Amino acid sequence: MNLRVKICGITQPHQGRAIAQMGASMLGFICAPTSPRYVTPEQIANIVAALPQHPDTGQPSCDRVGVFVDADIDMICRTVAIAHLNGVQLHGQESPEFCWQLRQYLPAIELIKALRVHSSATLNLVEHYQHCVDTLLLDAYDPNLAGGTGKTLNWHSLQAFHPPRPWLLAGGLTPDNIREALTQTHPTGIDLSSGVEVAPGIKDLRKVGQLLAQLETL
Repeated sequence: MNLRVKICGITQPHQGRAIAQMGASMLGFICAPTSPRYVTPEQIANIVAALPQHPDTGQPSCDRVGVFVDADIDMICRTVAIAHLNGVQLHGQESPEFCWQLRQYLPAIELIKALRVHSSATLNLVEHYQHCVDTLLLDAYDPNLAGGTGKTLNWHSLQAFHPPRPWLLAGGLTPDNIREALTQTHPTGIDLSSGVEVAPGIKDLRKVGQLLAQLETL
């Protein structure tokens, strides 16, 4: 199965490098200061510097995505520049207009808009964002946490979800439930954080390996 695999909440250079070497296609860095997985732009730069490089381009072998929650454009652009990111994930209440504005400042950066699914009505928001972002992400809703909740979505309700943009499935995914999730949904990628951790920001490399092994059998 040709899926993008994003491991989010990376905080340590040696873990970022190991997970990239294992075959993850995207690493996520939490840029929201209130999160227990928060890393500064300078810390992200150190992690990115340790990543394996593509032999032809000399660029890191996987995508580097900063996750922001209702941050202002200046802060996002500054972080992208310092941390050498090539993706920005908007995980708050950012409007389509905000996404359009950010696109003008970062035309070469992949923009990912996360929607926290509170009800089926949330999926109707897709039409408002589909023209101003590159990728969508569906996460579980929690009234107190923006992400990394460990809660799963109602996968059955997403069986007919085929948006006009690529999309990532998030929300409580683990090596143990990924097979069930992907038999009911049809994302172009998956996003895991707490499901492959021993503590916030500390990944369990054994679980990451189990996840990737599961995907090879699908």
